[in-house]
Amino acid sequence: MPASNKAGVGRAPVQVIAAACVGSALEWYDFFLYGTAAALVFGELFFPKSDPLVGTLLAFLTFGVGFVVRPLGGILFGIMGDRYGRKPVLVATLLLIGVGTTAIGLLPTYATVGYWAPLMLVALRVVQGLGAGAEYGGAVIYLVENAPPNHRGFWGGFAPLGVSIGNLLAAGAFALVTMLPREDLMSWGWRIPFLASFLLILVGIYVRLKLSETPVFTQAVVERGKIERNPAMAALRKHPRNFLVVLGARMAENGLGYLFPVFGLSYITVTLGVPKSEALSALMLAFVIELFAILGFAALSDRIGRRPVYMFGALSGIALAFPFFWMVGTKEWIWIALAFILARAVVTAGMFGPQAAYFAELFPPQRRFAGFAFARELGSLLAGGPAPFLATSLVAWASGSWWPVACYIIVLSAITALAVWWGPETYEESITVDNTTTAKVGRPVVLAEQT
Repeated sequence: MPASNKAGVGRAPVQVIAAACVGSALEWYDFFLYGTAAALVFGELFFPKSDPLVGTLLAFLTFGVGFVVRPLGGILFGIMGDRYGRKPVLVATLLLIGVGTTAIGLLPTYATVGYWAPLMLVALRVVQGLGAGAEYGGAVIYLVENAPPNHRGFWGGFAPLGVSIGNLLAAGAFALVTMLPREDLMSWGWRIPFLASFLLILVGIYVRLKLSETPVFTQAVVERGKIERNPAMAALRKHPRNFLVVLGARMAENGLGYLFPVFGLSYITVTLGVPKSEALSALMLAFVIELFAILGFAALSDRIGRRPVYMFGALSGIALAFPFFWMVGTKEWIWIALAFILARAVVTAGMFGPQAAYFAELFPPQRRFAGFAFARELGSLLAGGPAPFLATSLVAWASGSWWPVACYIIVLSAITALAVWWGPETYEESITVDNTTTAKVGRPVVLAEQT
């Protein structure tokens, strides 16, 4: 029997899905928590000598620092994942980002130690970024390599589902602490969500330590002696087209994935003056609906292919660019909620749902983790990291007008639509062999599988 058909045999699907989804949710709660705090409180706590707009810009700049090191984390842990297995890396990344997040909750602010405060904040953001550089890739690959061949999209969709749950938890945590009196929020309340992550990480470690290695890695890499010295460079050298497809596909998914909830939250509360509680509740509703949309788009990609679903999400980003700001500009909760729902449950979910399986399928098993993580996180550096900072800068440049940000959204979405259109379709291909050779543009050759 081909190795691809053995995936998942002998292990409970619920256990596999829970291990990847729960761990991913807890870890990305930590990472997104920083973005929410940057939008709401970090400007005042760590950069108080600046005016509110400049303070927010500086906070978003430190937010982007985590993305600078994510490609490094992707290379380092990706190589480890392809050489030593998926499980140990999943545990290591969880520990790294968890320690960094908990420590942020213990930091002194600018009022206490001056410029040391933002420096320590940046240092811990680097720690977070290194762990995040391989976390998502590891969770995706673990799911896809355990999935039945005709359900890889649906199984893979539980990894981005975990990311959305983490995003929801982060927004929910800050929604609760913003109910405190402002003095309490700014003195100690903001620390609670960060410190709470310590308990959540313990749960994630317990779940992941119970994992076993994926059958694809064991059968297609270890047993066949396919382990490579530097799988990251091999992925870049032998699969340059697929590497570039991942980069381009990340522009809209990652850029808009952070621009709408992080910059959007800041724009609505700081520029438009909408109460933080109203903006957060609208965003949280969008995250809840997005949970179901991600799985729906992921399952749809198993039927009609990854590319058409992904391109639908990207083209939807172009269509929503201007209407998003028209809706939030009303300052009415129902329209703000609808804007966030369309942004998250249609645009982002349309790309995020099929992305997990698609990116994993673009690389062979012996260099899948490194190729996936390196390409994906390099895309994060180019798209998600600078997005909130650039969007806020564009608003400042345009004297408070939002139209340059709408144009920025259109550019990111167009790049992604073109990249995915250029890329190969993979949903019917094997994930246990090296598809290095291509027969024609857009279609990889599946070499005969060994049994």
